[in-house]
Amino acid sequence: MNVIVIGANGQIGQHVVNELHQSNTHTVTAVVRKKEQAEKLMNRNIQAIVADLEGSVEDLEKVITGADAIIFIAGSGGHTGPDKTLLIDLDGAVKTMEAAKQAGVERYIMVSAYDADKRQNWNEGMRPYYVAKHYADRMLEASGLNYTIVRPGGLVNEPAICKITVGAEAKPSTITREDVAHTLIAALENKQTYHRSFNVVNGEHSIETALNNLN
Repeated sequence: MNVIVIGANGQIGQHVVNELHQSNTHTVTAVVRKKEQAEKLMNRNIQAIVADLEGSVEDLEKVITGADAIIFIAGSGGHTGPDKTLLIDLDGAVKTMEAAKQAGVERYIMVSAYDADKRQNWNEGMRPYYVAKHYADRMLEASGLNYTIVRPGGLVNEPAICKITVGAEAKPSTITREDVAHTLIAALENKQTYHRSFNVVNGEHSIETALNNLN
């Protein structure tokens, strides 16, 4: 598959791009916000495009056209205010869904947040972020796209364990950013993940086994 990674310069995004670049199965196009980020990727022979999630759907459609799948990992970041969270994590995400529909790209994988679907479990200190994720997820579920929504637990920068727990069994815990990346890529062509939303943390099962046993 030709995979568009939106938010390719983020910590998870970098892991996803690196893994896809080394893949014998998939090709990758990295979508980033800044010219210098794109230049660094292109210096490594990775195709990269600069795009603005605050721009138009039509401009995003041009970026997405020709892809087989989208992995959306973009976010405004913890240093910005609720306004940017609304514009990037919610409206930016929805615009890429609209662009995907217009471009005929059906496969769409979203990185969300643990329990974003359960208001009663939201972290009060990050409420605008959870609101954005909650409604972006709902828009994706209603979009008609072939979606997968991955809701990771607390993110840590440690080496991949390559073992996860998903769904109802995924109790509040952490997961390495690299394992999130592995999970996103494993989900690309795993039909068991199609039209599914699930929490994921590091756990007891291989990524392939965990995804195959989603219920």
